[in-house]
Amino acid sequence: MSSRSELRLDWCPYNAAKFAVENWHYSKRMPIGKIVRIGVWENNGFIGAVLFSRGASHQLGQQYGLNQTQCCELTRVALKEHKTQVSRIVAVAVRMLKKHCPRLRLIVSFADPIQGHHGGIYQASNWTYTGKSLDTWEWFHEGRWKHVREVSGGAFGGERKIKNTFLLPRRRAIGKHRYLMPFDDEMRSTVEPMRKPYPKRAGSIDADALADQAGEGGSIPTSALHLDESRRNT
Repeated sequence: MSSRSELRLDWCPYNAAKFAVENWHYSKRMPIGKIVRIGVWENNGFIGAVLFSRGASHQLGQQYGLNQTQCCELTRVALKEHKTQVSRIVAVAVRMLKKHCPRLRLIVSFADPIQGHHGGIYQASNWTYTGKSLDTWEWFHEGRWKHVREVSGGAFGGERKIKNTFLLPRRRAIGKHRYLMPFDDEMRSTVEPMRKPYPKRAGSIDADALADQAGEGGSIPTSALHLDESRRNT
């Protein structure tokens, strides 16, 4: 008899995704704005969620020649203790997204070296690694470090501008490892010249969680990811 766990992914309501993020993802907070939410069940038990959004910057896809409806970001993988490999869960979620979003051409995701992550789950699924994003600044406010876009009001989903940031503790945040998943031959040809060697593995692939994009999570406009409304907004 096979010992392989029974895995099921399906669209999940906001409250279920929120529970997963607050309990099983170290950011403890949902991305801002509208989110594509995919729940994960193992042996009929809910074990978490995979979340996609447009990302914090409206320029996310610009360097790849894409507009806001053609590119999105994988912003959370929030899972409790489980048996299925994270790379397999992410691969299934990506296939679901691709099927229901015909205009989507590229997914971008980040792994945060500050959290000890190098992107092992993306390496296991043959994502294209393109190096690190630029260093930036973070400010400590309301009990946590906030990205520059939160304090400047540049994040999607609402204004969060903080006055007198010079009074707040500040630290430099090193760049995050960037991974790309192209969906068509033309996009693969575009990103392939950007490919760089994978960063070295710090631990096992499944010990490597998704990068914390607190302060970078964005929203997806209705036109960007064409999911059935009854599924996405329940």
